Amino acid sequence: MVLLDSSRRQFAALALAALAARTQAQQPAPKLRVVASFSILADMVREVAGDGAEVSALVGPDSDAHVFEPSPSDARRVANAELVIVNGLRFEGWIERLIKAAGYRGPVVVATRGITPLLLGGGTDPHAWQSLPNARVYVKNIAAALTAARPQQAAAFERRAADYLRRIDALDASVRTRLDAVPREQRRVITSHDAFGYFAEAYGVRFIAPQGWTTGSEASAADVARIVRQIKSQQVRALFVENISDPRLLQRIATEAGVQLGGTLFSDALSAPGTAGDTYLRMFEHNVATLLAALTQPPRSKA
Repeated sequence: MVLLDSSRRQFAALALAALAARTQAQQPAPKLRVVASFSILADMVREVAGDGAEVSALVGPDSDAHVFEPSPSDARRVANAELVIVNGLRFEGWIERLIKAAGYRGPVVVATRGITPLLLGGGTDPHAWQSLPNARVYVKNIAAALTAARPQQAAAFERRAADYLRRIDALDASVRTRLDAVPREQRRVITSHDAFGYFAEAYGVRFIAPQGWTTGSEASAADVARIVRQIKSQQVRALFVENISDPRLLQRIATEAGVQLGGTLFSDALSAPGTAGDTYLRMFEHNVATLLAALTQPPRSKA
């Protein structure tokens, strides 16, 4: 009788252990905590990760990463992250200090790894996301980083990345078709700062900017005068403000050159949720549509 009771207790213990193991296996793994350096990159990560990650951006929509100053709450977010993803190419001049201050010891993934950077003003142009072919590289690096952090979710990440790449390719083909219909000599525009070099290389649009690649620099009077002369001599079709920039500089140039502003372009940040550029692909489509609306207008008169 004692042996029978002992066997029953052992069987019950084994059954409970098996039940606990099954229950644990059925519970979803906790979401991967990912911190991305800025809003465009965070959106790309969300597209690939889906429900598998909790993603936050240090620099949010309509905010300028060039002049960003991390707060103590940003340091806490980094400290609690399991994965940090950055653009690289000198875009986040503050990121190393922030990671050190946060005491973060996890992986730091550079999303632009494998992209051949453009040179600008004696340095590296960091705005590589302004080319859809480059976005493919971002997505592949992001998918590899997520898979390394959560191998058990590799298949889901791969499916989502493949779907995202298909949408990127479809938009790229559409952009090329629409811009190719505009004569190359008409594809000249002015923007606030030099953020569209990769777009220019990919799609044959010439961008002229009074500021350099960073909004932290100031345009000189000579820069403004030079651009006004270019507008008048080259029949530049449009001037565009950026969602992260003070529009007054471009308004001044437009007034002096006698041309109209062509609208707002998204350069270094998404727009607020629910607006025209609240995802990377919507941002890119908005920029292309805004450019085309201005570039296909009749040229201004020389009166």
